[in-house]
Amino acid sequence: MSEGRNPPFLTPAASFSELPRYIVETPDLVFDTFGRLPGGVQMLRLLPIVVLLALVSGRAAAQTPVDLQLVLAVDVSRSMDQDEQRLQRAGYVAALRDPQVIQAIEGGPLGRIAVTYVEWAGQGLQNVLVPWTLVDGAGAARQIADRLAAMPLQRLRRTSISDALTFSARLFEASGFTSTRRVIDVSGDGPNNSGFVVTGARDAVLDQGITINGLPIMLKTAYPSGFFDVRDLDLYYEDCVIGGFGAFIVTVQHPGEFAAAIRRKLILEIAGRQPPARPIPAQWTDPQTGRTTAETDCQIGEKLWDAWMNGME
Repeated sequence: MSEGRNPPFLTPAASFSELPRYIVETPDLVFDTFGRLPGGVQMLRLLPIVVLLALVSGRAAAQTPVDLQLVLAVDVSRSMDQDEQRLQRAGYVAALRDPQVIQAIEGGPLGRIAVTYVEWAGQGLQNVLVPWTLVDGAGAARQIADRLAAMPLQRLRRTSISDALTFSARLFEASGFTSTRRVIDVSGDGPNNSGFVVTGARDAVLDQGITINGLPIMLKTAYPSGFFDVRDLDLYYEDCVIGGFGAFIVTVQHPGEFAAAIRRKLILEIAGRQPPARPIPAQWTDPQTGRTTAETDCQIGEKLWDAWMNGME
């Protein structure tokens, strides 16, 4: 390389969450870290790679192994009134203090998990209330519960499950932990109506080996009272939101069920188990359209929003 030209710079070809292949580029040459170096390259030019790989290795070595990395992604959209949000928050607080949840954590191969708590609503509206925290017993779980109990509630506009999933998946990249299981536990009381189509976001998350479980909140769907209420929200979550190895949903259909449903769901997730299979509705296929009577419209939320904005023309 002639004098006066810029030194090599590094371009990552993969995310930090994997062992990256860093490519060093100069105006004259391209060589990679797997040994295919053109002749005459001075060893000094390898220094940036050596330093960078040392940092990556150091970071990997610093990661704490746990049985499970769990994102609790909790809906705070305005479709939930304040009483419902209080019950939801209280349900998570109670579950984190519950002896059966602690027993499930301590009963794992390593006896510890990592948890982060995120609240979400519309596109770009996500807030990490509790960052990644090691939970290895009652004391650590109680600290998270006490922190949540002391935080004020918030209500935000719209419902973007797709944005919540994408945001939650990114949190694993800098968790500081490593595990064989990574789970996003997403709760919500309505379908996606903001941001990307939910199935696209779901599939992108599943491609990373992350499991998505659901907690559909169906307090109003038996007798829909709002324009955006969906009667079969449980089927919507099953067909459009959850996925991955061992994915499941637990529904909340009455205000008094919040604490028990959240506790049950956490125990199942921590233990790596599933609830009994749910009954599958009978299906009939229309020979002309090819649609089935039980087929779920994964864009129902967007269609309802468009109808609302257009004055139901």
